[in-house]
Amino acid sequence: MGSYGNEFLELEEVDGVRMVWNVWPRSRLEAAKCVVPFGVVVTPAKETANLQVVEYDPVPCKSCGGILNPYAMVDFASKVWTCPFCMARNHFPAHYQGISEASVPAELFPQCSTIEYSLPRPGAVSPPAYLFIIDTCVAEDELKACTTAVAQAMTMIPEYALVGLVTFGTHVYVHELGFQEFPKTYVFKGSKEYTPGAIQEQLGLLHARQQQHPGHAGQVQGKKGSFLMPIGECEFVLSAALEDLQCDAFPAVAGQRPSRCTGTALQVATALMGGSLPNGGAAARMLLMLGGPCTEGSGKVVDKDLTEPIRSHKDLAKDSAHHYRKAKAYYDGIATQLVMQGHTLDVYACALDQVGLAEMKTAVEATGGITIQTDTFTNPVFKQSLKRMFIPPGEDEHLSMHSNATMEAFCSKDVKICGALGPASGVEKKSSLISDTVVGLGGTTTWKLCSLEPGTSMAVVFDIVAPHSSSDSMAQNQFFLQFVTRYLHENGSMRCRVTTVTRRWVDGSHVGDLIQGFDQECAAVLVARLASYKMEVEEDFDATRWLDRSLIRLASRFGDYRKDEPESFQLQPQLAYYPQFMFHFRRSPFVQVFGQSPDETAYSRIMLNREVVSEATLMLQPVLYAYSFNSQAPEPVLLDVTSVTPDRILLLDAYFYVVVFHGSTVAQWRKAGYQNQPEHAAFKSLLDAPQSEASSIIRRRFPTPRFTDCDQNGSQARFLLAKLNPSATYNSTAAVSSEVIMTDDVSLQVFTEHLKKLAVQS
Repeated sequence: MGSYGNEFLELEEVDGVRMVWNVWPRSRLEAAKCVVPFGVVVTPAKETANLQVVEYDPVPCKSCGGILNPYAMVDFASKVWTCPFCMARNHFPAHYQGISEASVPAELFPQCSTIEYSLPRPGAVSPPAYLFIIDTCVAEDELKACTTAVAQAMTMIPEYALVGLVTFGTHVYVHELGFQEFPKTYVFKGSKEYTPGAIQEQLGLLHARQQQHPGHAGQVQGKKGSFLMPIGECEFVLSAALEDLQCDAFPAVAGQRPSRCTGTALQVATALMGGSLPNGGAAARMLLMLGGPCTEGSGKVVDKDLTEPIRSHKDLAKDSAHHYRKAKAYYDGIATQLVMQGHTLDVYACALDQVGLAEMKTAVEATGGITIQTDTFTNPVFKQSLKRMFIPPGEDEHLSMHSNATMEAFCSKDVKICGALGPASGVEKKSSLISDTVVGLGGTTTWKLCSLEPGTSMAVVFDIVAPHSSSDSMAQNQFFLQFVTRYLHENGSMRCRVTTVTRRWVDGSHVGDLIQGFDQECAAVLVARLASYKMEVEEDFDATRWLDRSLIRLASRFGDYRKDEPESFQLQPQLAYYPQFMFHFRRSPFVQVFGQSPDETAYSRIMLNREVVSEATLMLQPVLYAYSFNSQAPEPVLLDVTSVTPDRILLLDAYFYVVVFHGSTVAQWRKAGYQNQPEHAAFKSLLDAPQSEASSIIRRRFPTPRFTDCDQNGSQARFLLAKLNPSATYNSTAAVSSEVIMTDDVSLQVFTEHLKKLAVQS
């Protein structure tokens, strides 16, 4: 990206904030000409090196609710501070009376633009809770692999954590873990729809629920404690239940799919969690191990008869997927219930066929859940990802999983909030800061995240509402944004993180100033999230056409050129990579859904919508490194077919998968066994280097990406070739490449030429 991109990375390291435009035009009209929305990608729980944690409550503004921050104007003599958002004057609380210019609280230090408050929490600390929901309509070896992985994961769960087990096939089985001598299961009919109250009554949780007080979930007792128990007390019963678990007792009839009641199982599990735990009082996760589509009861995505294929993108476009709307509405209802309870749904989809993830997408995304998609329960992607979930604190690969978070945004006058795109749900809250333009989770300034990891990001879109630049408003050269995130830390304490950022207003006619503040990586990620969202909610939305038009308008507005002379066109370095990002995004599975199943598309969009800018950029445009005898270290090379040569090894990081690709000559040497000969130690080192780097990438990323080790001209080479710019194809005449791609897609060069031609048109 060059040095001009580093300043944005440095700012992100301090505050966990990336802004598409780091200077904003003053008027609505000038803002509209900027084409790309005024978005901010916030990482509310980012682990930063110099984060100050203080042991007292934040000081809010009595007028707008914004929190005291380094940009507040302080009158030390009268002990009054002025809120930078609403300009209201506030008296400091009594315990701040000793402050002076020589003695100020931490939140007023200039370097504490991001500060975290550790808040007192009433009652006992609630232990985390995990409910495993296991699909038994799978082959015996698959079920064995699944239960083995779950049993291994349970050895890493702390003894005080609560665990529970629900299994399902034709019917749903809730396992009671409280009686070692006589284990018991409660059975719910798979084809019947239950209300949460009816489920809780049948399980005997209704009275326990009424007697329960928030903050006392640690004191699990009686009936209520027999389904979710501390693992230290029920480990033997749980291990025995997993060992004895059999495939569904109602085998599939020939020519039919197994009878699987996923929807009913989720409804029962949600009601069980709701009846056993206080709302928002604990970090609670439901882990759904799924081996196929739901064919029974509510939430059904396909009929049992194998002659009926499961829905495709074509069926969804034609509205001919019979079960889709009804199933989606059902899972959306479960999502609402989970959000209200503050519980998270994780889906481990391990099947060659689709499982109905497209219908469940809202239930996963609204609760901030993790999704893993692979072919079988024996796949290392499933095993390693499940294991990573439970690695204890202090170890290298530990995931800091916080919970029950709310994120609230505040902004200066002349700025309003359109909405947010991310793994959250909107909280109904009226505010004068809400824009009439709605984007994503709009109509609010507060969002709830049931689960929050250090890598979870939210994209918040703002609207500049001033009708024109006035001289008095230009006098105040800065605007301010604040993000207040209250969450339950993984150690059980309540935290409140306050991030306040400031940027400057500019005259919108000063194009050079706007370009200097343009973050092209952040812009590409925001536009990608926005396009994915529009593809889901807008009928007949043509994403390619929308992206092309936006790019042409941006190039026409910010490019340097002479009218009607395409060869004179050029972009400043701050914009130079943006067309390239859009070119690769247009070709990606996010936009080109042909050949993709709705489940695969849903999975990739869930991940795009939650990852930080640096990781999401890899999804749009992967990075490619070359290893050869000619260079000591790996060198970044163009994501182009011309980068494929017989004597080098390529490493592709495409986020979802990592590919090590051996050129034809290198592959022949390896097959001849040269690496095993002492005189060819350098060749052995060359082979090992990309493997080591690939292992490092796989180890640090979650969910675990798929790894592909392939050779030029081999069948697996398609994973690399599909991502490369097709500058040499079967019908190109001047192909100076050892590889050609069989495609009719245009190359980046042709795409850029067309962009230049259309941008300079008068």
